[in-house]
Amino acid sequence: MRAFHGQFSDNQPIRRSLAEKQKQLRDLKETLASMKSHTAATLRDSVRKRIVQLEAELSAAPALKSSGDTRSARPPRSADDAQRRPRSRIRSDALS
Repeated sequence: MRAFHGQFSDNQPIRRSLAEKQKQLRDLKETLASMKSHTAATLRDSVRKRIVQLEAELSAAPALKSSGDTRSARPPRSADDAQRRPRSRIRSDALS
């Protein structure tokens, strides 16, 4: 069975937010600390390597964030926006 474009099995890297990367770094450090003495050296090395990669990404993240990603910034909300009710999914006039 073939994967369609954008499917998780499409062999593409998973994009993580800054908070998710920080959580993953904490989890990996805890994992490394809790490894037993008889754990395989290759497993330890791979966890250490990923920790170093995440630390490098996180140290570069503030520089990337301050470079001006204005697309994700929301415009300020006005008082009119706060008073509006959210639309319902089913509109009563559409049913009749």
